[in-house]
Amino acid sequence: MAETGPETNWYAADVATFGDRLAGAREMAGLSQEDLAQRLGVRLTTLQNWEEDLAEPRGNRLQMLAGMLNVSLTWLLTAEGDGLQSPDAAPQPLTADAEEALAELQRLRAGAIALADKLAQVERQMRQAMRKAA
Repeated sequence: MAETGPETNWYAADVATFGDRLAGAREMAGLSQEDLAQRLGVRLTTLQNWEEDLAEPRGNRLQMLAGMLNVSLTWLLTAEGDGLQSPDAAPQPLTADAEEALAELQRLRAGAIALADKLAQVERQMRQAMRKAA
């Protein structure tokens, strides 16, 4: 990452890559690479390749990443929109109750995204079955 001054946006498109933003958001969410890979249903090497900008996730995984990491999809891709601030501007630590509530919200959001993906998969299977029956 490039050298930055106090007024520089650490995660701006001209300073950070997609992989940098992904790694930063993962760390701010308190997740290890192993944890995030498992939650996404991908191999650890796949996530590592994304963070090292050697590969890019597909659209459905991008959406899941944004939800799990509590950043906007646009921010992950372009550094614009709701994302992370510079490490110097990080908010004060939350109370244990707030941390627990946020963790539960993240689990629920990830579950909702996974459920939406599963619903889409079942819908595709249903459409295929209907075409075969016709």
